[in-house]
Amino acid sequence: MALLSTFSYVRAQEVYLEDDDSLSVDSMSMDTLSVRSQTLPWHLAVKEELDRMLQADMFSTSQVGMMVYDLDADSVLYAHGERQLLRPASTMKVLTAIAAIDKLGGSYQFKTELCYTGEVSERTLHGNIYCVGGFDPRFNNDDMRAFVEGVRKMGVDTIRGYIYADKSMKDSDLAGEGWCWDDDNPVLSPLLIGRKDMFVERFIRELSEAGIVVEANISERQRPDDAFCIVSRFHTIDQVLMKMLKESDNLYAESMFYQLAAATGNRPAKASHAASVIERLITKVGLNPRRYRIADGSGLSLYNYLSAEVEVALLRYAFRNNNIYLHLHPALPEAGVDGTLRSRMKGTFTRGNVFAKTGTVTGVSSLAGYCTAANGHRLAFSIINQGVMHASNARRFQDRVCTLICQP
Repeated sequence: MALLSTFSYVRAQEVYLEDDDSLSVDSMSMDTLSVRSQTLPWHLAVKEELDRMLQADMFSTSQVGMMVYDLDADSVLYAHGERQLLRPASTMKVLTAIAAIDKLGGSYQFKTELCYTGEVSERTLHGNIYCVGGFDPRFNNDDMRAFVEGVRKMGVDTIRGYIYADKSMKDSDLAGEGWCWDDDNPVLSPLLIGRKDMFVERFIRELSEAGIVVEANISERQRPDDAFCIVSRFHTIDQVLMKMLKESDNLYAESMFYQLAAATGNRPAKASHAASVIERLITKVGLNPRRYRIADGSGLSLYNYLSAEVEVALLRYAFRNNNIYLHLHPALPEAGVDGTLRSRMKGTFTRGNVFAKTGTVTGVSSLAGYCTAANGHRLAFSIINQGVMHASNARRFQDRVCTLICQP
């Protein structure tokens, strides 16, 4: 489908310069570019200018994989190195989110339960309490107080037995495969309070402060089938998506990843189980999952390898499925407004128009999401810069690409 609107080129004034890793603008005059571009249909003018931008110095020492897809025309607007296998950084979270909404549904809830076995006699529980983790990263002080109140409502002022942490939802690995040991990594425990693996200790302290005597030992064990659950606390998938994508929270992404793993029916759930769900979705969109490597859900791992092509394929899939898109799109950072894009792309054509997930790890900067062109066509895009010494250069390049495809 031909796009007939014309393209008026306005040359950006900034030059990418930072130390020795520079991205410089070539010497072609603005007049020459303007005359040439104004004679071309919009989509050809965009292609010409993107080709020119890729001649910059930074690409002699770094890689870029990118694809821009016109969702309304159902065709590729631009592609360069789109099949190169690159580390996605936090744009991995987009794949995790899409697969999770697709598999779990928009009404899915992250659940933590308080259960017990035994009998209550003379205000004493003779038995065991089980704190059952469902890997809810949002479990907070209010939720903990609800647990304590649940015990009080049983008429209990003394507990004699065991207080168990039930962490059987997932395996015992507290870090992801391929994570750097010196990073500020989240703790992958399914039973967290304040992002720390100290749930039972905190629970006992809260019980004591509420006047409940705890004469109990602490251990780990799976809740038995005959246990009676007295409190369940929930947080919605949308609540987790918002912080996971807007703020690029790695713990929230890994929690989402392990919900996928648990949904396969495997117990304990493992990263490989979640990866298999994403791989099946990759097959569904017509690509070969064996070409890629999925090690975690957040993009922290050095072992993740994806391409711009597969990221765009999943973004296209989400766009075509309202049940996914209605949850995904509002959770993406909005250029110039919020999240990790609040200070980027504040220009007329991009602010409030580009909704995309950022990604940054050492040597990698990425951006993947949606925007609307001046002709009203919705676009999906992925840009992965790898081997960049200064991430700011890559971010400027990504911002220029977005400006170019959004402006008339």
